Amino acid sequence: MTTSGQAAGKRRRTSARILECALELFERNGFESTTVAQIAAAAGVTEMTFFRHFPAKEQVLLDDPYDPLIAAAVADQPRTLRPLVRTVRGIRQAWSRLSEPESDLVRRRVRIVAESPALRAAAWRNNAETERLIVDQLVRDGTDRLRAHAAAGAALAALMAALFEWARHDDILLAGCIDIALDTVDSDDG
Repeated sequence: MTTSGQAAGKRRRTSARILECALELFERNGFESTTVAQIAAAAGVTEMTFFRHFPAKEQVLLDDPYDPLIAAAVADQPRTLRPLVRTVRGIRQAWSRLSEPESDLVRRRVRIVAESPALRAAAWRNNAETERLIVDQLVRDGTDRLRAHAAAGAALAALMAALFEWARHDDILLAGCIDIALDTVDSDDG
């Protein structure tokens, strides 16, 4: 293994250790009561190392790599569809390309977010980039900005509701929750 490969492996292990320690502390003490200093100490790293891996405490929980995938899937939908239907179908397409989370790590992260008013608000702020990408795509394709915002907002609200409900239960599948939530806002049968 090359030196850069070893460094990348060490970085991944350190991030994973920080994440696991943070989750344990958040679950035990609550997000608001847990400090970065406590997380760093539990992970055996300095606070500076913590911030090299996560720019803010909330970023331990709010990583969202799916924005480009969702925007591309919305772009793939026929432009003749109403904006909400197009957005919902794009989100369905994007999520159909992802597998059900294999570990409880994702569920634990979402559960902590769902249980904290501050983190729920941060999750909505984090969704702003996804919404912007969807709105921009719909507007580029001829939808007026208000309708584009309404469609993206409604679909993303349904998606967040599905994630939060899924996180509260250990015995249900994420895909099923997403289907139910998106069915609720997608009134187009064809």
